[in-house]
Amino acid sequence: MTQTVDILLINAHVLTMDIEMNQYHPGALAIKGDSIVAVGAEAEIKARYSAATVIDCGNKILMPGLVNAHTHIPMTLLRGLADDLRLDVWLMGYMMPVEREFVSPDFCRLGSLIACAELIKGGVTSFADMYYFEEDIAKATVEAGLRGVLGQSVMKFPTPDAKSYEDSLAMARDFITRWKGHPLIVPSVAPHAPYTCTPEILKASAQLAAEFDVPLHIHIAETSFEVENMRNENNMPVVPYVKKQGLFDAKVLAAHCVHIDDGEIRTLQHYNAGVAHNPSSNLKLASGFAPVSKMLEVGLNVGIGTDGTASNNDLDMFEEIRLAAFIAKAVNNDPTSLPAAQALSMGTRLGAQALHIGNITGSLEPGKRADLILVDTSPLHNSPRFERDPNNAYAQIVYASKSTDVSDVMVNGKWLMRERQLLTLNETDLLQQAASYARRIDTFLMAREQSVLSKLIALGGSIEEESFEVQIKVKVEDPIAIQKAIKSPELEIKYQKHYRQYDNYFTFESENQGRLRYREDDSIDDKGKVISVRARLTLIGQNREDDFDGDVLLSRSRYLAPASQTLRFYREYFKPVNEGIIEKDRLRWHVKYKNEEFFINLDTVERPDLGYFLEIKSRTWSRKDAEGKAQLAAELVNFLGAASGQHITSDYFGLIPAK
Repeated sequence: MTQTVDILLINAHVLTMDIEMNQYHPGALAIKGDSIVAVGAEAEIKARYSAATVIDCGNKILMPGLVNAHTHIPMTLLRGLADDLRLDVWLMGYMMPVEREFVSPDFCRLGSLIACAELIKGGVTSFADMYYFEEDIAKATVEAGLRGVLGQSVMKFPTPDAKSYEDSLAMARDFITRWKGHPLIVPSVAPHAPYTCTPEILKASAQLAAEFDVPLHIHIAETSFEVENMRNENNMPVVPYVKKQGLFDAKVLAAHCVHIDDGEIRTLQHYNAGVAHNPSSNLKLASGFAPVSKMLEVGLNVGIGTDGTASNNDLDMFEEIRLAAFIAKAVNNDPTSLPAAQALSMGTRLGAQALHIGNITGSLEPGKRADLILVDTSPLHNSPRFERDPNNAYAQIVYASKSTDVSDVMVNGKWLMRERQLLTLNETDLLQQAASYARRIDTFLMAREQSVLSKLIALGGSIEEESFEVQIKVKVEDPIAIQKAIKSPELEIKYQKHYRQYDNYFTFESENQGRLRYREDDSIDDKGKVISVRARLTLIGQNREDDFDGDVLLSRSRYLAPASQTLRFYREYFKPVNEGIIEKDRLRWHVKYKNEEFFINLDTVERPDLGYFLEIKSRTWSRKDAEGKAQLAAELVNFLGAASGQHITSDYFGLIPAK
């Protein structure tokens, strides 16, 4: 007597992708509700099961749906926004400013729906996401019918959905509490990366994930620059650092892992962490080649991801699996490295295990969810079909098949696509909405590109300085005499500091843009050692407001911003037409003179070799106050014995000899 099921799929070449890599040709599969009841040879399955719905698969490949192990799906709305840039320029200069301006619940919902449509058409049934407003991403994912491990992002600085990391952690807790146990959604927490999170954030995230027994999704060792900084700042590689923060108390999904050594690989394996390998993204951003073969050799669960469409630029997992195999062969100089069957396992079963959902999906086995796809291997680009070698079916999928060869997709026992037709989403409507967002983002960026100030503000952290800067600068011959005069009782010294300063001045085609100064301040102690380093950007108004008696200058110094990126980053981001360099030794006193505060700088300009300068500065929001301070600044020059020195009416940048 046969057992009744809901659906029978027959006349298929079944690739189970289970641990034994069982194949059945011709094969069949029985489904009841959301789960697989049986899989095997067609004759055996037909003898044991009957169903009201019997589907002839037409000799197509029947296999588990692909698992996209790492992505940021709302970023489909940023696809093609900024390409062919270095990672730091791309991320800090374009992605994050646009995200701050546009990312909202509506943005995340629309971007997610577009991504889900693309994922379904490409044969993906499960994915791991890390982004903002993950609640709205979850709703979109359920609407589309896909399975997602969705991580609420947490960072140390404000994000589009949270003013502080405490808010992000609270959102993650709420998200996990309400979505845990959902049939399609596995909620998780996603501390972005060690370099964007404090130790406290990493510890709190791990504790939250462990408390609810959910995954923790994080970027690990994506670039050599990240690893170098970690070694310089914490005297250890990235994986030991996050281990020290208790990260592996949670079920970790580590994205990228490009620059990890053998010891770190063993640590990840010991703690059953999953790794998401992202070949296209790493290639496009020139991040390097992850040691995938070594990871697999020690038994790490390594899945494959696309990363976000802003750095890929698509969600095509067929392309990623093919690239993963090719890169491993090239890097190891061995064509037998990462054979097709193993690469396809990374895109299915191993990927699901990396996401910590291998118990329910990733292979076609009784008891697992009915997450499956049909792939047509009859098109011209995949013909003819050889059957002598049982591994040929894997090679056909990995080396010749395209995402467009996927004809049908089922998740949790429900069809999401039949014969290339989406059943849960309206593709035309989604594309129209995406075009509207693109126009708005284009308008924003075109306006920003016209203004250095706007680009500076877009980086974040900028503050407006006092509107007026009073300044007098005198070239002096005897700096020792001035130092003695500063100790006079008529001056109240609030504090004294010693710096080495390295200034790079950027100028632009239009003088109205002003000059942008990148400054690195090395603070020096009494023994001449560097005790701290600070870098910042200052946008300086080009035009002087006025000249006062005694060659005192009044100018506008508009904005200050922390300089957390490299000088190379700012060159590529701001694109100056010229650059000038000043290096100097600075003794600085913050003094009070006749109840007004001034900064007295005694500078030795060494590059170029310009000699010694006395500089007196003060700032204010009031023009009237500036006039009074200008008089006092001129008095101070006389008081310090520098009246006979040559007065300089430009800043140091203006003294650089013309080439």
